Amino acid sequence: MQSITSLSRFVARSTRAVTALALSAGLALGATGTAHAQGVPIVRDAEIEALVRDYARPILKAAGLANSNINIVLVNDPAFNAFVAGRRMFINTGALMTAETPNEIIGVIAHEAGHIAGGHQERLRDQLARAQTMAIVAALLGAGAMVAGAATDTSGLGAAGAGVVAGGSEMARRSLLGYQRSEEVTADRSAITYLNATGQSAQGMLKTFQRFQNALSLSGARVDPYQVSHPMPRERIANLETLARESPYFDKKDSEALQQRHDMMRVKIAAYTQGQAATSRLLRGTDGLASRYGDAQSTYLFGDLRSALSKTDALIKSQPKNAYFHELRGDILMKSNKPAAAAEAYTTAVKLDTAKSGILPIQLGQTYLAMGTPDALKKAVVEIRKGLDRDRENASGYRYLAQAYGMLGDVADADLATADGHYYSGAYQDAKIFAMRAQQKLKPGSPGWVRAQDIINYKAPSKKKK
Repeated sequence: MQSITSLSRFVARSTRAVTALALSAGLALGATGTAHAQGVPIVRDAEIEALVRDYARPILKAAGLANSNINIVLVNDPAFNAFVAGRRMFINTGALMTAETPNEIIGVIAHEAGHIAGGHQERLRDQLARAQTMAIVAALLGAGAMVAGAATDTSGLGAAGAGVVAGGSEMARRSLLGYQRSEEVTADRSAITYLNATGQSAQGMLKTFQRFQNALSLSGARVDPYQVSHPMPRERIANLETLARESPYFDKKDSEALQQRHDMMRVKIAAYTQGQAATSRLLRGTDGLASRYGDAQSTYLFGDLRSALSKTDALIKSQPKNAYFHELRGDILMKSNKPAAAAEAYTTAVKLDTAKSGILPIQLGQTYLAMGTPDALKKAVVEIRKGLDRDRENASGYRYLAQAYGMLGDVADADLATADGHYYSGAYQDAKIFAMRAQQKLKPGSPGWVRAQDIINYKAPSKKKK
């Protein structure tokens, strides 16, 4: 009787362990859902965001997602990767910089759009629940066999029970991985459909998978295809190449204008994320406007500001309606401690920005903050608010707004802006503290008071425990 009681306790421990294993898999799979609030290094840049949105717009329309408020987020990570979480599509700067053509990134976006349109995240949660159930049932069956073996003093039956526990857990894991691989194949095929619908080539997708295959071959690693969540690159190429080549758009190239914007994006990312040496290496393979743009960016970051301004003025002369050349001019003048001149450059950039980014007005507001006069501070509030109206989740924008209000002596609005900044950064407790401080000074029922109450009432998603 004593041995059966001990084994019963073991059964409970084994079941909890298998359940924890399943739950930990769920946490790993679901971690991207809160990536924005968990310290993922987000990159904000008006020019790059506008270009990637231009890449995505026709694809999202073809996928039936044009009105679904899909938000594309840039992640400061050198790896070639992209993923989706809810209505957000995350793309690494490493993917943007490594891709030599717009078509490669468009293929990546098409694949991720396939996941969103196919509802794969929702179904993955269902599959995860099923895998957990399989693992728990296997644990119970195996534990039952071990109890029976102990009761009859049959060691072989007890060993078999332990095997059922281990085998059931492995079967559940393999089932989940198999499901993920099937969804990747579905997303690949959906991507081909979207590319055809928008008159674009799938060559970029094939090139991406070939890059993965070459990297795998160079690593010398031996990978069990049944132990990974994605199909092997060679398998994906084989599955897609026939479909891709059947398309009448297979040999279609990106336009020269789009390729030029892509090249300018690549050298900009290189300059800001990998330094002067990486920028110089990338510039060796470019010429024309992209090369001069990269040189101006590199000079601004690492060289002489006068020279950077001269190079930027030459760029503006060649393309006077390019908002981002004027933005760079504003950056250089701000770094040169000339905020009034910088304000003129940013004002031009805001007027020329057809994408209506919220980032540029916030940058303009910073120049007025730097001037510090009462009139300039009022202009700062106007411009930063304009930017936040366009880009509601820009946490740093709220911090600049709080600074402007504070310098004007408006403590209540400064506290409320600070609360919003913490809220959109994911620091909910700090947000509540400043919201309560703001409420004490705001008129009850006013828009600011109501916003503060919303922050105070907000309940952050609870973190699951392993």
